[in-house]
Amino acid sequence: MGGRRVDWAALRTPRDEAPAEGLRERKKRATRRLLVNTATELFLARGFDAVRVADVADAAGVSEKTVFNYFPAKESLILDRPDATLAALRVELGDPARTPVEAVLRVLAGELAGVTGWLEDQRDRRAAGAGFRRYGELIHATPALAAYQRDLLDELAAGAAQLLAVRAGLATADPEPQLAATALVGLWRVQFGSLAKHVDAGHTPARIRGAVTTDVLRAARLLESGLGSFARTRRPAAKDTSKTTGVNPAAKTPASTKPARTSRQARTGT
Repeated sequence: MGGRRVDWAALRTPRDEAPAEGLRERKKRATRRLLVNTATELFLARGFDAVRVADVADAAGVSEKTVFNYFPAKESLILDRPDATLAALRVELGDPARTPVEAVLRVLAGELAGVTGWLEDQRDRRAAGAGFRRYGELIHATPALAAYQRDLLDELAAGAAQLLAVRAGLATADPEPQLAATALVGLWRVQFGSLAKHVDAGHTPARIRGAVTTDVLRAARLLESGLGSFARTRRPAAKDTSKTTGVNPAAKTPASTKPARTSRQARTGT
């Protein structure tokens, strides 16, 4: 099985060690790393459903309560909430010079660099690559994990819709930010699928990075024409029932038309 040759915790939080951590923070980070590595190895060896949280606690030498102090659910031992991604999106979407697609591509590029950097850092890249493939297969083959991952992507889409609405001067519940966010989150699905495909082919980390980037850019081109003008779409300052909410007067085309078309394109592309 490879024991601790693969550092799964580093995959989830690559190269993010805080340089000025105190002793308490370092201990907490070490415990979290231990729990992630222990749980992931157990899940890969036995299957997610066959391993109890108590089993993880026993193998890590801690109490079950300690596990839940760090992770709110069994699924979160292997899948993270999208907090870091949303924080990065907040920064990238805050630049009005970038389209939403460009902003998302920058975030995805950073996350891809994290994965390929993780592969480069592993002492046994062959074991890391094989483990990464099994990691993805475990998620797809386990209904509880697949459902949890869908919930996390829904959470990411909801957060992205809120950020896009603020950027465009719309309400989060308006159709434009909702559809735009759904389409943009489709790029994460493309990246996940492309990673699985190219890691499975046994490529070097550099080649994986290039191949996945190519796939993501192909998908992004389907979105750019529809979402490129999203930031220029703003709600009229005065309410006017004779006009459709969300119309871009310069384009004389309902802004909702473009994101709706983009959403369909994203589904066919994934």
